[in-house]
Amino acid sequence: MTVADLVVRNAAVYTGDPKQPWAEGFTVAHGCFRAVGSLAGAPVQIGPGTRVVDAGGRMILPGLCDVHIHLGIGGAQQAWELLLGPDHTAEDIYAAVAGRARQLPPGEWVVGGIVGSTVMDDIATPHALARLDAAAGGRPVLLRDDSMHNRWVSSATLAAIGIGPQTPDPDGGSYVRDAAGRATGVLREQASRHAEAAFARSLADPAERDRISLRAAAALCNRSGITAVQEAATMEPALRALARLERDGDLTLRVVTSTPMREFLESGTTGAELIAFSEGYRSPLVRPDFVKVVLDGVPMTRTSALLTPYPSTGCAHHSGECLYTPAELVETLESAVTAGRGAKIHATGDAAVRRALDAIAVLRYRYGSGPRFQIAHTEHVHPSDIARFADLGVVADASPFIWYPGIMQDSNGKQLPAGYQDAAWPLADLLGGGAVVAAGSDWPCALPTPDPWTGLETMITRRAPGSRTGRALNPAQGLSLSQALRAFTLAPATAMGLGGVAGSIEVGKHADFVVLDRNLFEIEVTEIHETRVLATYFQGREVFSAE
Repeated sequence: MTVADLVVRNAAVYTGDPKQPWAEGFTVAHGCFRAVGSLAGAPVQIGPGTRVVDAGGRMILPGLCDVHIHLGIGGAQQAWELLLGPDHTAEDIYAAVAGRARQLPPGEWVVGGIVGSTVMDDIATPHALARLDAAAGGRPVLLRDDSMHNRWVSSATLAAIGIGPQTPDPDGGSYVRDAAGRATGVLREQASRHAEAAFARSLADPAERDRISLRAAAALCNRSGITAVQEAATMEPALRALARLERDGDLTLRVVTSTPMREFLESGTTGAELIAFSEGYRSPLVRPDFVKVVLDGVPMTRTSALLTPYPSTGCAHHSGECLYTPAELVETLESAVTAGRGAKIHATGDAAVRRALDAIAVLRYRYGSGPRFQIAHTEHVHPSDIARFADLGVVADASPFIWYPGIMQDSNGKQLPAGYQDAAWPLADLLGGGAVVAAGSDWPCALPTPDPWTGLETMITRRAPGSRTGRALNPAQGLSLSQALRAFTLAPATAMGLGGVAGSIEVGKHADFVVLDRNLFEIEVTEIHETRVLATYFQGREVFSAE
């Protein structure tokens, strides 16, 4: 008989297994669950090295899974950079930049985020650029917005990029200028990539920075109860850093990677070359199983591809544009499928979502049900396309962290056509149609941590955390607690190809679980965001303890 490494008793275990939703405990051996439920007659025995934990009736969940996260960027913010909140005003940011600039050695950049969309709406002026330059004392500054698609930079950064009065905008982006043609320091979409590349060139030891950043990201995920993630855009340096962490025993979560098919905000090798390179880093904890395709932009800069024109601003009406033609998208997805990869497709506008579904339909006809497809962020989906998610086996990668009424939605509301906000994030309809809805934080977009409890609550209430009344975003699309928990556990695990080893507490699966300070089924739903993780276990090993 196998000797247990760990026995957990006297717990309220929410297993995530529909065949056995609740259990009083479980046993773990060799990093996997060996018995779940009543421990009497379990096929393990307690030995002298067995750790026995009395949970004191506390709630235990499967390790949470985040289907959309940016570990490198988020970890770098935590480990190295100036942390700003989306509620910081421009004045707050000037003061924070000045304080940071005084602390740094000569020549170093002030880098950080996140800048709220409502601030980004108002700083495209020479006056704001002069204020930023003065705060930084002439240093290069690189600040990221809450969508991570846009940047706010200083004059020194513009000089490092080589931006002058006659510099043309890059394809798919713009250096925002005032009416006189002067650069304002606001960079949109693909223009942001050039600022990131200039900053990267300034680093003395980028590999060590990446290692520390990703280690910080993994630790923060564990503190939040997260044990499996899908990295939303994974370049060569991140693959090397992840491999180093795993080799050193410092990688405490599973990482499914998504390698970009084209350069977007990240510079470096992409496409087929990166697919081939990433395969060399496949390991027990790192799975290079997806590609990333960016099909459009974000609503606040009117770069989401919509079926309805944006409201007129005195210029010709436009609806945004898809960054791939239909033929290009089919060809790109087919190259991924033939390489054995699934695809995560960024599509925030309903026109982009439709184009993605149309292309996936072609791939389903050619290759059947095997390939995995996810559409992120399913923010705006035309009603006639809802049923197609289930019909085509497409996962709705949803980001509840960024939808609750707040700063990003305030900015979106200024740009979108009438009715779009009221119909946003149709998750109940997607679930009702049989689609898989999987939650992802999109960290560090919108919020400074990947804290899942905020997203879990707002997925149910569609209101700001803790709010019982007031503004709600399409409240008819709120989910039940059980549906939301599945969206944070088994659904994302399944979506990223880990359903056989993670996402629920079942015999044979890896022993990933979290101990909470409260039973989510015994509290008001508006208190869920206050939940705290007491301990996180990964493959039966404690990787975080609140003590």
